[in-house]
Amino acid sequence: MPELPYAAIDLGASSGRVMTARVTPDTLTLTESHRFPNRPVRTGNALQWDILALYAGVLDGLRAAGQVRSLGIDSWAVDFGLLDADGRLLGNPFHYRDTRTEHIAERVWATVPPSELYAATGIQYAPFNTLYQLAAARDTVQLRSAERLLLIPDLLTHWLTGRLGTELTNASTTQLIDPGTRDWAHGTAARAGIDLGLFPPLRRPGDPAGELLPHVLEETGLTGPVPVTTVASHDTASAVVAVPATTPHFAYICTGTWSLAGLELTEPVRTEESRAANFTNELGVDGTVRYLRNIMGLWLLQECQRDWREPDVTALLDAAARAEPLRSVVDAGHSDFLAPGGMPGRIAAACRATGQPEPRTRAETTRCILDSLALAHRRAVMDAARLADREVDVVHIVGGGARNALLCQLTADACGLPVVAGPAEAAALGNVLVQARADGVVGDLPAMRQLLAATQPLARYEPRGDRAAWTAAHVRVTTS
Repeated sequence: MPELPYAAIDLGASSGRVMTARVTPDTLTLTESHRFPNRPVRTGNALQWDILALYAGVLDGLRAAGQVRSLGIDSWAVDFGLLDADGRLLGNPFHYRDTRTEHIAERVWATVPPSELYAATGIQYAPFNTLYQLAAARDTVQLRSAERLLLIPDLLTHWLTGRLGTELTNASTTQLIDPGTRDWAHGTAARAGIDLGLFPPLRRPGDPAGELLPHVLEETGLTGPVPVTTVASHDTASAVVAVPATTPHFAYICTGTWSLAGLELTEPVRTEESRAANFTNELGVDGTVRYLRNIMGLWLLQECQRDWREPDVTALLDAAARAEPLRSVVDAGHSDFLAPGGMPGRIAAACRATGQPEPRTRAETTRCILDSLALAHRRAVMDAARLADREVDVVHIVGGGARNALLCQLTADACGLPVVAGPAEAAALGNVLVQARADGVVGDLPAMRQLLAATQPLARYEPRGDRAAWTAAHVRVTTS
């Protein structure tokens, strides 16, 4: 068995981390080596990622981790960097919350109607999908000067190894992949005016992605060779690997800045009803499909905390637990909540517009957010099960929200199903498990999940209370 640990570089929308894990067929331990902030930067009208600061954080994390057997990188989806013919980055990547893609979808739909786009790619409409970002950049000098396009994990992998590739699970979020063939949707891209030649060849989870370059070894103090393994580089895809499911009839909710709620399937669902319900078919490991809906997630609370200058989330949750339940609820998936800034006021305005009482205190606003998220989780799980014709007998919550006991309990209450919460560092665990499998240490996806269920701390929440109140709240949101 390998004596050295595996390293997971896991980049989220608000922070990055480098974790190390020791893995055997019977044991799995995860340790945090380094955590660093991810602070978007606004310059003029543009909201962009500080990609060089993130890369510096990665190097610092690898130095802190010490010698490792291999490493893999996962991050958020859809965003990218452009390289010129000399391989140099053409500016900081845009943030998916940047407003330049507003009203761009209509331009794309004039050429490829939304129903045809969904039938070809199975990807839900979101204004920040890579397809719309590229359409927004079509007439820019930057895009005309670009030789290559690299999604965020692929860009960092390139800087570490000098190698180029496009990882499949992340590529599937671009709205340019056919989830049936698991290859580029060439006809759709051509109709939309997208040059797929910008993308390097596709790589699959488990494929080798190169070795750390000599100057990277010198910077981090590591001794080569250090292989880099292609993992499920979309952090949600890695998190779903780490769902500790022991039954096939499960739903999952990957919680953090976003909530991604849905099912794991073997085939995409590309019906018109599925499109109207705004479900997406993103690719996972081992031929799986992540059939899910995007929900704003704990971003709503994070933005309120920023507005209030209130860093103590524990106090907010304690007060929210004592607040009146289901007094007011909002549609936690609505695009009105996508942009940063003024979140408490926007939540109050949404309540006012639907004839509900406005939250009067921070506790009431926090309770409104958590009730609304639990209700959105319920709607997504119910809709996914109906549209995919699947039974669900348990809901797994993984990611940072698994630590939020109130949200987990409210989700169990809303869904009327038991909730199993954990692991919180699901993306990092899924990342290292794919590396360990490529190394021959662990087996297939069910074996990985059995290992997680046996080794990771999990909490179980049974549904309680009156489900009729949740049904009434559901009606309030869906008819407003």
